[in-house]
Amino acid sequence: MNLLNGPEFSRLQGAMNAAEMRQRIISNNIANVDTPKFKRSEVVFEQLLEQSMGGNNFQINGKRTNARHIPIGASSAVPGARIITDESSVMNNDINNVDIDREMSLLAKNQLNYNYYVQQINHEVKMMRLGIEGRA
Repeated sequence: MNLLNGPEFSRLQGAMNAAEMRQRIISNNIANVDTPKFKRSEVVFEQLLEQSMGGNNFQINGKRTNARHIPIGASSAVPGARIITDESSVMNNDINNVDIDREMSLLAKNQLNYNYYVQQINHEVKMMRLGIEGRA
């Protein structure tokens, strides 16, 4: 039985992976704040996840138990995070576009999001344990 392979758990796992990637990218941006001609990067995940979920459109999805089955409904796969580089803006005379205040606030926001994802995963596992063991 695949208790931890449901779509909700997969979305949380994808969000945690995106937060980890975002941490690396923001740290790289901060490290290169004084590097001439450096262009900042950012991670896009939430928008891709929202698009893959189809907004508020509820559809019936069929479960494929064999590769030869015809898929029914939209794919339930969680998209991967993508890294995009901002080539258009300029912050300094050295053509660097890293704003240290913005990057530090994004870093703090990402840390809060990551902590939330960890709490949600812990809650899911705790609820499964409670259901299996039958005690708190």
